[in-house]
Amino acid sequence: MWWTIIPLTIISFVWFMGSGPARKGGGGAGGTYGTIYGHELTAEEVEQSQRNFYVFFLVNYGEWPDKNRNITPSQIEQQTYLNILLTQKAKSLGISVPDDVVADAASQMLRSSALARAVGTPNQAVPMEKFLEFLQKTKGFTAADFQESVRSQLVVEQLRLTLGLSGVLVTPQEAAALYDREHQEVSAQAVFFSATNYASQVGVSSAEVGQFFTNYMAYYRLPERVQVNYVWFNLTNFIEQARVEWAKTNLEQTVDGFYRQYGMTEDFKDAKTPEAAKAKIRDLLIQRRALNDAAVQAREFITPLFAMEPVNAENFLAVAKQKGLAAKTSAPFGANDQPVEFANAPSVVKSAFALDTNSPFSDLIAGEDGIYLIGLASQLPSTVPSFTEVSARVTKDYRSQMALALAHKAGTNFYANVSAQLAAGKSFAQAAVAQGHAPTALSPFSLSSSEVPEAAGHAEINELKQTAFGTAAGQLSHFTSSADGGFVLYVQKFEAADAAKKAAELPQIVSQIRRGRQNEAFNIWVNTEAARELRNIPALQQPTTAGQP
Repeated sequence: MWWTIIPLTIISFVWFMGSGPARKGGGGAGGTYGTIYGHELTAEEVEQSQRNFYVFFLVNYGEWPDKNRNITPSQIEQQTYLNILLTQKAKSLGISVPDDVVADAASQMLRSSALARAVGTPNQAVPMEKFLEFLQKTKGFTAADFQESVRSQLVVEQLRLTLGLSGVLVTPQEAAALYDREHQEVSAQAVFFSATNYASQVGVSSAEVGQFFTNYMAYYRLPERVQVNYVWFNLTNFIEQARVEWAKTNLEQTVDGFYRQYGMTEDFKDAKTPEAAKAKIRDLLIQRRALNDAAVQAREFITPLFAMEPVNAENFLAVAKQKGLAAKTSAPFGANDQPVEFANAPSVVKSAFALDTNSPFSDLIAGEDGIYLIGLASQLPSTVPSFTEVSARVTKDYRSQMALALAHKAGTNFYANVSAQLAAGKSFAQAAVAQGHAPTALSPFSLSSSEVPEAAGHAEINELKQTAFGTAAGQLSHFTSSADGGFVLYVQKFEAADAAKKAAELPQIVSQIRRGRQNEAFNIWVNTEAARELRNIPALQQPTTAGQP
């Protein structure tokens, strides 16, 4: 059970202080590592804490944290000191873990599938000797480091359970009340007012559209944009070569190995049989090799390009011509756009906006359909287009906004008129039809519902929930606006949660709420303690420049 809980507990700390900058390096001025709870830290403690985190990350994620692109060196450093804080607090509370518990946890750790992939023993537990050999060879870690990492993680988990104790105090009665609230169902009828139904009523004059453009000119401002020259190494051009290369190897044995390890996973959810899953695995392996072959050819392009002096954007087209490759120029695009020509390689946009005159070329960019290389063609400043350039778009936007306003007006009037007729004794259906609107009966829904089919395209589920559960049974809601236009609900009744279903699910609900409350209490404590104590760690403080406080 330890290893189902600990990853959720510790890895969240990696991001806890991740938003702030940190200075790289263990010690501060004069070699000091700072203090936590008044304890002067030593180099040995800091280094051991970092080793503890490295082993933890390897076991749970199958790689060393310094090899993961999503984790920065500063976050590793932050995690290192945060773990020291947690172990110091545990020590002060007398928390310890017996050797036999450490040994049992270590054995469980060696059954981690992520670790097995990293060490190279898929489909089986990692032998202790092989794991220790891997630690020594890759990082110089010892058996003692492994043992200390396991102990540290168990101590932190005990600390979480101790400091999150208030979460256990959730009673079955409290959980039952929460369950009742979340699963109480409402039956309601709705009248939707879609803006599209009012578009034909909107009159459009050139003067009104022109004024609309003037009022919303900032909305039509074009952001900074770039154009790039690019060469695309199409994946399909390398598939046959990849098939030939795989044919020279033990492809079917590799496919069988992948299938034994991953089986019918989410990646192959469409496969109905083992044979179908293996066919998908086979295609995936061929595509990966084809992508690698495409990258090799792309390197042959980029190597001479980066060697050319002086560096200028025109070199990209020159090398493309020399290599006999068809370089294309993209249409201008902004940082938040997704150009159609790069639909299968979304990272092209980010790479394009990192280019400048001093560094006008990208490295290889992998897409789903091949490898892309891009070079800066032009940089376009932000500008407001003329009305003539965007008149069609402005006219459409004006018509949409006016139609939305008419829908809102119709919905508001509907509410006022139907409210009066309900007060006079008419039914909601009678009053609605009298106003020219036939109500839509909604499927019963609760606060835990994820959709209401009849409202699709008219209102978001949370808009319906907020309106319905804020209205008493037998009452009409006020008009609620939505992206489509808006709606009015007539709440017929509320039904209590199903008693049999509640009895069956309540034990699990109690457990979930208690775990959630425990984690919440612990995380609040961690935030408070870290904000205070880690200010005393020089390596985590933002460096200042001369003349700045």
